[in-house]
Amino acid sequence: MKSYKPQQQPRRKISILGREFAMPQSRGVRIGLGIALCVLGLLGFLPVLGFWMIPLGLLVLSHEFHVVRRSRRRLIVWWERRKRPLS
Repeated sequence: MKSYKPQQQPRRKISILGREFAMPQSRGVRIGLGIALCVLGLLGFLPVLGFWMIPLGLLVLSHEFHVVRRSRRRLIVWWERRKRPLS
């Protein structure tokens, strides 16, 4: 008798500066983490917390919401075009 094993979704990963970081599997936790990073990033003038948390929070949220994902992709295309040498 074969035992039924449900297939798990592959873990979502974020690539930052060439390193990959696994995100939580729960959608609610990912959304909460992204919102928390954005909100705490607004307190960037305090020690430890910083404005670097805002883009990281948006990156986490871009895996859940198409509006944020679209903005991220546009930014990547703009950046790649800007880096390309003029010929």
